[in-house]
Amino acid sequence: MLSAFHARPIIELKQRDKSKIESILAYGDRLLVGLYSGSLRIYRVNEPSDEPSASNGPNSTSAEDQTQPKSPTKVRPVDLLREEEKFSRRPVQQLAIIKEANILVSLSDSYVSIHDLQNYTLQEKLEKTRGATSFAVTSNIVKDPSTGIPSIVSRLAVAVKRKIILWSWQDMELASATAEMALMATVKSLTWATGTKLVAGMDPGFVMVNTETKEVSDINKPGSAADAGGQAGARFGAVNSSGMGYMGMGGWIPKPLATRLSEGQLLLAKDVNTLFIDTDGKALEKRQIPWALAPEAIGYSYPYMLALQSQSKGVLEVRNPDTLSLLQSISLPNATFLHVPQPNISLAHAGKGFLVASDRCVWRMGALDYNTQIDELLAKSRYEEAISLLVMLEDTLLKDKEGRLREIKMLKAQSLFNQRRYREALDLFSEASAPPERVISLYPKSVAGDLSIIEEKDSGSDVEQEEANGNTTELDGTSDKAPPATLGKSMLGKLKGGHKRIDSDIASIRSVRMDNDNTSVRGKPTEPDKALEGKDLIVAVNELCAFLAQTRVQLKKFINTDGTLKEPLPPPSNGRKEHLKPAFQYLIMPPSNPEDVDSDWAEKLRETAVLVDTTLFRAYMLARPGLAGSLFRIDNFCDPRVVNDKLYESGRYADLIDFLHGKKLHREALELLEKFGKNEADDEVTPALRGPTRTVGYLQQLPPEMIDLIL
Repeated sequence: MLSAFHARPIIELKQRDKSKIESILAYGDRLLVGLYSGSLRIYRVNEPSDEPSASNGPNSTSAEDQTQPKSPTKVRPVDLLREEEKFSRRPVQQLAIIKEANILVSLSDSYVSIHDLQNYTLQEKLEKTRGATSFAVTSNIVKDPSTGIPSIVSRLAVAVKRKIILWSWQDMELASATAEMALMATVKSLTWATGTKLVAGMDPGFVMVNTETKEVSDINKPGSAADAGGQAGARFGAVNSSGMGYMGMGGWIPKPLATRLSEGQLLLAKDVNTLFIDTDGKALEKRQIPWALAPEAIGYSYPYMLALQSQSKGVLEVRNPDTLSLLQSISLPNATFLHVPQPNISLAHAGKGFLVASDRCVWRMGALDYNTQIDELLAKSRYEEAISLLVMLEDTLLKDKEGRLREIKMLKAQSLFNQRRYREALDLFSEASAPPERVISLYPKSVAGDLSIIEEKDSGSDVEQEEANGNTTELDGTSDKAPPATLGKSMLGKLKGGHKRIDSDIASIRSVRMDNDNTSVRGKPTEPDKALEGKDLIVAVNELCAFLAQTRVQLKKFINTDGTLKEPLPPPSNGRKEHLKPAFQYLIMPPSNPEDVDSDWAEKLRETAVLVDTTLFRAYMLARPGLAGSLFRIDNFCDPRVVNDKLYESGRYADLIDFLHGKKLHREALELLEKFGKNEADDEVTPALRGPTRTVGYLQQLPPEMIDLIL
């Protein structure tokens, strides 16, 4: 589980205090608590001297339970500034402020009342609100259509039985007129979707109310409008008139819940059913939240979705609104409601001021640093959640957001690769602009050569026989550190020594084809010690070919086929943010020393080109031999030693001569043609290469300045 938030109790009613907490409201450093007795308590919230550390468990619920202050004087969580004992005669059920008008709004005794925000004295009891069940406030900046001058417009919507009554303030002035709208059933919840649109929850479902046009439109389940012909049953959250269907609850009907999420999205909930909508009331294509029980309350604290489970459970669930995954469960005994300040009262991304309360306790939820949260997700290999969180968070809240996002995508791609989901893995590597060296290293030596990070165990009768004879041949057939200049001598040495052809790649494939257990199931991780071979290897190599071909296209933007740069490279800096790095730097593995910025980047780019083409050649020879010629017959950066050995092992002598000619290794080609003309190769030489004819033709193609070689 992630430790996104930690609970810190700031108010705990003493045993002698017979009252109960009914409502809470936080703004600035003030916390207002409405009690069952009708009293209003005003607290000042003090910043803690030290917050619980990241290592604290998420189920911490008692005050100062796991941390001790370093200073001898301990700062109290809150200070009680005053108590208005005669604030109301009945329980204070709901509180809100309209800061611009300097007023406090309360719901008590089925009436909505207006109070002065400074001294909490009653200004007006709104008689029209008799029988009110809930209210909602909003404040927004609105430009005058004629003058373009902005002003702050605040609105108060009150649910009174089947009506919604509206009051509005422009700056600090209350508009003289009120508006009323009648709905089909008793309104049980109100939520502002925008500055002018309301979501009203009723037993027959949810509706969207436009307060300017007075238009009321149903919020339907996806695809239900046409199927149900516009009937009431098509509304999301609708229940039958008897309220039955909830096992063991008789006539109990769950309260409709709604909350604003990120910009332009809302979440509606009825029982365990959920629906995501936009600000026009249109359903979004998102699946249901997998709640086991109907939540008591829902909310949104950037960037997480919150759900408070029933009082008997007393658990706050923290979910990712994108993946809907449960990230954290916080035990809060008997908690019944939560309070998240609106963005116009507290900055949404601050992650502070989020409160949860029971009838005896108020908890302040502190947020862990976002970079630490991402580190925690990575430590648990939850790459999808880390990527989603990074995408949702603002750039200013993170250190090098783009760089971290790229690195995590590559970690996820490597995880997919280990699960044998090769196409998804290579697609994600491409999306993350992964250095080809990092991708190639995931393959065995038959593809990656010495770059491979896979520890291979020799298998197959041919290899075992070679080991027994003391003549072990590497899978890639290369001569390791031999420089290109020694190619001809190396090749002649193999010819004279009677080089034995060993196609260990095919032997491995052949041995595995008889074992169906080695074929992985898509989406399931394979055993850690299971080698990448057989059918899995062919599938993985085919995906690698596509990745490398795409990388070749990127390299051509910076380097010519003769190894020269198309234009001077800008000096890279490892201290740059990801989006400011030059494109060529993505193709190169970063230096092991972060301070090393004086590397020869042009040389590294050429080395990358050699690696890409050589690996692509190996991959073609293993999975698509027919395509290998299309690579080594054109200008390429293939390592001559690797191509030489592979083509010789496979008996493709004519192709080998073509390759050496293209690389201008004419002496080596002529020496081989001499041997092929005498039919002295390991395999049978094709008649076209026997005798002097092919050698004569090759000599005729050479330019006059190579007269010494010709003679």
